Amino acid sequence: MENYKVVRYTSEFYQEWNDFVSNAKNATFLFHRDFMEYHQDRFEDYSLLIYHKNKPVALLPANIKESTIYSHQGLSYGGFILSDKIGFSSVLEAFYSVLKFLSVSNINKLIIKQLPKIYLNNPSDELEYFLFILKANLFRRDVSLVVDLEKEITYSKLRKREINRAKRESLRFEESKEFSLFWNEILTPNLQEKYGVLPVHTLDEISKLKDKFPNHIKQFNVFDGDEILAGCTVFETKKVAHLQYISTNKEVRKGALDYLINQLITKVYAEKKYLNFGISNENEGKQINSGLLKWKQSFGASPIVHGFYKVDVENYTLLKTIMI
Repeated sequence: MENYKVVRYTSEFYQEWNDFVSNAKNATFLFHRDFMEYHQDRFEDYSLLIYHKNKPVALLPANIKESTIYSHQGLSYGGFILSDKIGFSSVLEAFYSVLKFLSVSNINKLIIKQLPKIYLNNPSDELEYFLFILKANLFRRDVSLVVDLEKEITYSKLRKREINRAKRESLRFEESKEFSLFWNEILTPNLQEKYGVLPVHTLDEISKLKDKFPNHIKQFNVFDGDEILAGCTVFETKKVAHLQYISTNKEVRKGALDYLINQLITKVYAEKKYLNFGISNENEGKQINSGLLKWKQSFGASPIVHGFYKVDVENYTLLKTIMI
């Protein structure tokens, strides 16, 4: 494994990192440095590049907190980002090299939020196997609700009634280039009232990210005349339309949110593989919001799980036992 070298990311690797992400078999635009660094003031970066014979073969997007590495606290998911043509043995050696590097650097723990399989460009379960060998602790699972857009979709009777109601009201669905109306009039007030929190992204942050990633971040709204009734912010990847934020005017519903979701499923993203409603968990994955779950299932969505693992870095020598 001496042909593998691990290097901490610095800005000099910006283009090389992004070029690798664009061609990886298990990456999305969230791993682009422009996305990772929009909130760099909140996290101390500890991203790693892994080279074999002076060519990058893998990346680990990560941050450090105390003596623990996280992949990545500022992202929805993380993991080990791999070259499209890398073989199993090379992934093994690259990951071994990362853990050895962390051990020598006095890092005790590695926390990994696995990339959900719906985002994979090609099968890529190597890390899942290595985590088993390393006796990693699966300490959390989130449940996301996903619509398979390639199959026939059946809505509940209530969803159908609400969609028809919206059509009778002559509501208007449209894509918006800006986020302020949705953020200020619906999303932020609703989150503050129900949970006492603000959106993860500020209005300024989401607007700047939209400027950086215009083909990946989109805003859709439903109006009654000039009044906004519902909105949805979508993070779009190759196979998946992820509904990052969904919210509606609770006082004047008129089936607006149901109509919006139906337009995304049947018109905007009909050619995608999946529409992801996101998680329905609370209490770090230990409980399910039953009302939220039922609402998502009423659009024909089914559950997938998202695993969170804790690795004892000192166990890295166990990876040497795999190949016989």
